[in-house]
Amino acid sequence: MAEPETDELRAEQIQRERAERARARSTEDPTEEHQHVRRADRAEYLRERLEERAKSEERVDDEA
Repeated sequence: MAEPETDELRAEQIQRERAERARARSTEDPTEEHQHVRRADRAEYLRERLEERAKSEERVDDEA
């Protein structure tokens, strides 16, 4: 099985972040809200790292 492309992984993290932020807004339990916010923050962090990875891959392709 082939590894997912960087763009696919980035899109997945965007969806996760949006879903977790929506869950955080919709809950009334502060503990649950905090958990959803943390998950959204983690998805955002991973998306940012994937963006850096994509830029790096582009540089490598340009140099080749």
